[in-house]
Amino acid sequence: MEDNQSLEGKIEALLNVEKQMRLAGDVVGTRKAVMDIVELCFQAKAWKTLNDQIVLLSKRRGQLKQAVTAMVQKAMQYIDETPDLDTRIELIKTLNSVSAGKIYVEIERARLIRKLAKIKEEQGLISEAADLMQEVAVETFGAMAKTEKIAFILEQVRLCLDKQDYVRAQILARKISPRVFDIDPSKGKKKPKEGDAVVEEAPADIPSLLELKRIFYEHMIRYYSHQNDYLEICRSYKAIYDIPAVKEDPSQWIPVLRKICWYLVLSPHDPMQSSLLNATLEDKNLNEIPNFKLLLKQLVTMEVIQWTSLWEMYKTEFENENNLLGGALGDKAAEDLKLRIIEHNILVVSKYYSRITLQRLAELLCLSFEEAEKYLSEMVVSKSLIAKIDRPLGVVCFLTEKDSNDVLNSWAGNLEKLLDLVGKSCHQIHKETMVHKVVLNA
Repeated sequence: MEDNQSLEGKIEALLNVEKQMRLAGDVVGTRKAVMDIVELCFQAKAWKTLNDQIVLLSKRRGQLKQAVTAMVQKAMQYIDETPDLDTRIELIKTLNSVSAGKIYVEIERARLIRKLAKIKEEQGLISEAADLMQEVAVETFGAMAKTEKIAFILEQVRLCLDKQDYVRAQILARKISPRVFDIDPSKGKKKPKEGDAVVEEAPADIPSLLELKRIFYEHMIRYYSHQNDYLEICRSYKAIYDIPAVKEDPSQWIPVLRKICWYLVLSPHDPMQSSLLNATLEDKNLNEIPNFKLLLKQLVTMEVIQWTSLWEMYKTEFENENNLLGGALGDKAAEDLKLRIIEHNILVVSKYYSRITLQRLAELLCLSFEEAEKYLSEMVVSKSLIAKIDRPLGVVCFLTEKDSNDVLNSWAGNLEKLLDLVGKSCHQIHKETMVHKVVLNA
């Protein structure tokens, strides 16, 4: 009881000092008085009194910004010293309410919300944690370090992915430009110009830019895996593969390069996929995994691939991915792999034939008549191929895609022929008319 009275007396005395300093506009004195009150409550382990005093001091008339900032920063040091979880949550909530809407403590508020979200996540309340994190738009914080901003947004993305809110995860991920990871951290920092906002140093627990790059692309792989967007997954793995720390360690780059190869094969045929495929084939590291080099070479070679022999050869490798970095390739991957081989074979046939019967096409693809027609139609619809099917005759005509200049030239040529024919017809009509006139006159 005496201790409580003694604490109250000391706080009262310091509050009087704080009032005098505040009214006098003494920033240093006010800040010291505020910090002494907070420290006094902490030393006495009076957590409820600490919360009450923080709220009281922040609401005092004409309270100085510097004093509020110092008080919040000081109290944040005591969060990890709290005796139990409830006290910790209460202190975080108090500091959060005090810093809400105040630009000068926006960074502290972001850190407080991140701590509270972590507690909620540990309690299994993923949705609540994600909602808490989404309240803060750190991309607008000028004084926050770049790496801390990226780390915060990545936490927001991860929590959205954990609660399977893929739309919001994509919106948040777009706040990070991939180009930010290409900045060389070894280059010296520019000296801030006069009038520029001072950027705070990132806390020690924030990962480096290259580590954040890896986390970003791992989250992107999770997002694109939900969409089954194989080409984007491949590009994400390619970005991880280009990180120097990964390239230097074979135990890291071999599983990543395997994934790149698999997802290249699984990606639909288009210019981007073709470009990545050829670039990967030129990589010398591919010699370390000859099976995958052979797989990619088969895709660039204009020859029909037998699905059964290919699957027998690569089935074990396909199943081994479950135990490697990045995990399994997905439930649909085996079906999609077969589909990509069929599409490759149809493209090969279109290079060698201008006309072919559907029956012969089905034989070459080792498919039934109906399946051959189905896969061919799907490729025409997706504009991977230009072809026409004469169903009564059972004949497929493969056409080459015309360039816009060729189309315009053909139109010009056709118009020229048309005008020539019109000119000749007019001449013939005029000639016949003149002949008939001469006969009538005679």
